[in-house]
Amino acid sequence: MSGALKDAIRVERPAKTLRELALDKVREAIVNGYFRPGDRLVERDLCAQLGVSRTVVREVLRHLESEGLVANLPNKGPIVAQLDIEEAKQIYEIRGALEGMAARLCAERRSPEIVAALEESLAGIRNSYRDNDMAAVLTNTSSFYHTLFTMVDRNVAWGVVNLLTVRINHLRSMTIKTERRGIEGPLQMSKIVDAIRRGDGEGAYRAAMDHVAAASAIAEAVLSAKKPADQARAKP
Repeated sequence: MSGALKDAIRVERPAKTLRELALDKVREAIVNGYFRPGDRLVERDLCAQLGVSRTVVREVLRHLESEGLVANLPNKGPIVAQLDIEEAKQIYEIRGALEGMAARLCAERRSPEIVAALEESLAGIRNSYRDNDMAAVLTNTSSFYHTLFTMVDRNVAWGVVNLLTVRINHLRSMTIKTERRGIEGPLQMSKIVDAIRRGDGEGAYRAAMDHVAAASAIAEAVLSAKKPADQARAKP
């Protein structure tokens, strides 16, 4: 059999497995608020909604539990995990330390390529806010920070951020919807880019820390307001 014929009948492996596709869908539903904190995640219902087997659903729920998005309560089963204010504070503390470091290093690199890439992501964030496309806001924001870390070869730090990405995006999905965040968030991020453009390491560090501090304060206010309602939803 010729090589061309072999290639013609080859079955290509899908880019993602069924389990990975189901995981993406449920994670997205939690981050975007379709499933809210305290909601029960009933296996039978998820099987019907996703069109997958119970085995796949159980694997998905176990994975999301490891990410901190799902909690498995005794006598109740899996629910969407309630966001904890103290945990959120720690996530923002880590973000601030790492993002401030990366912003300083970007400024010290004095690279037009870094500035251009950050500006491209920032333009995407502004356009997404204008179009009220919150999923695109999250995507472009992740791209901004990917540039911030990887273009100064801080891949280990980016790996740490990636471990927290799901929880970070869960928090972002709330803060980006608050009043004036579509104006103030990009403005704060533009100050980071401006300092990097000037080669001002300390200014870039401070701008990054200020941006994270503002997001942390918004998240704390949102979580404090949501806490009584979420606790009520979590009761049997």
